[in-house]
Amino acid sequence: MEAHALRERGWTVSAIARHLGRDRKTIRAYLSGERAPGVRAAAGPDRFDAYARYCTERLGEDPHRWATALLDEVTALGYDGGYSSFTRALRAGGLRPACEPCRPAKGRPVAIIDHQGKAKLILVLEATRKSPQRRTQRPTRGRPQRP
Repeated sequence: MEAHALRERGWTVSAIARHLGRDRKTIRAYLSGERAPGVRAAAGPDRFDAYARYCTERLGEDPHRWATALLDEVTALGYDGGYSSFTRALRAGGLRPACEPCRPAKGRPVAIIDHQGKAKLILVLEATRKSPQRRTQRPTRGRPQRP
């Protein structure tokens, strides 16, 4: 939007381009509304779009399905993207439904959850901080260690 403000003050396209460090054609595109600053054009069609409905159905059947297993299924159907792109698309699309029973109370080390007659064991790992007494000091070269 700074380009618009400078143009309203009477600056030329060349002066705005020099000031902002952009090409003149880019500044013209900003001023005409063809492009917006900071928004990149898509490189091409999204590979995942054709498989989103299938993934939604499969995750609806079992929200605990591993992404690697689902990736194997859609790869067999013709998806040619990688794992990180696949999981990014799953997250961005919000395709994995939330499973409320799987959200254990905080502070519980283990939760056993009954899913339609199937018990699943979920381990909850808590971050532990090292206390100052447990820290070990590395030996220093040439200097005596503090007690």
